[in-house]
Amino acid sequence: MPSPTALCAGRVVAVTGAGRGLGRAHALAFAAEGAKVVVNDLGVGLDGSGAGSGPAHEVVEEIRAAGGEAVAHGGDIATADGAASLVAAALDSFGRLDTLVNNAGFLRDRMLVNLDEDDWDAVMRVHLKGHFLPLKHAAAHWRTEAKAGRVPEARVINTSSGAGLLGSVGQGNYAAAKAGIVGLTLVAAAEMGRYGVQVNAVAPAARTRMTEETFAGTMAAPGGSGFDAMAPENVSPLVVWLGSTASAGVSGRVFEAEAGRITVMEGWRPGPTADKGARWTPAEAGETATKLLAAAGTPEPVYGAR
Repeated sequence: MPSPTALCAGRVVAVTGAGRGLGRAHALAFAAEGAKVVVNDLGVGLDGSGAGSGPAHEVVEEIRAAGGEAVAHGGDIATADGAASLVAAALDSFGRLDTLVNNAGFLRDRMLVNLDEDDWDAVMRVHLKGHFLPLKHAAAHWRTEAKAGRVPEARVINTSSGAGLLGSVGQGNYAAAKAGIVGLTLVAAAEMGRYGVQVNAVAPAARTRMTEETFAGTMAAPGGSGFDAMAPENVSPLVVWLGSTASAGVSGRVFEAEAGRITVMEGWRPGPTADKGARWTPAEAGETATKLLAAAGTPEPVYGAR
């Protein structure tokens, strides 16, 4: 039974894609810290095909068996109705919504010249639209609460990726979607702060269905009793903290979380610059850009690049 003094006691948390992997780990971790959890999952395959309610219900049963409270939600959060029903599920079941964790996603990896339009659209839909719509409907609820004088201590945690921050060979659709999630996070944090909503993003590295085949060598579990650096449960403590009231004042930030390491990412900042005060000629622009590049730091390499 979760302690009444736990970090998220009394809070209601909705986690998308919570039937397996990172989402499941997040849902269990929130419940262990006293939260009531809405477990969303469509039960689709690694490429987004098929569907089934089993994974979400299994996580709910795990939470209940440990003395917590949870309900399953099988709506498609990349649709307006599904996203609205996720918020409604929290309100109908527990009377409130305090934290939204956007986590759902799948992969359709191809090199760009082999990437079909359908594979591009499907990945954009689940990752980017699947973040936007739950965020939109949750934010609308919290804005209404704030305008009624009930300013929430609301939290949103979005899920980006190192692929979105640095790029990843063979994952142009996924990398673009995950980069878009960072932009969405920054805008949402700026727009929703006045209503008591904090929005942050995590870029996790962990063993899930999406990584255990693509990065099999680095994601394998260790033998024996050693620290399992790639276990998804290593990411969840940061997500739980960001989803709690203890993270007051933290918004619009991106964190990498992997194994026992947490990193605050610093993103795009102005580097070397030159100002002529007038229009450059192409030759002048090229000469100046070359000098500026020589003075700039070397970019981090794209994942998978040689």
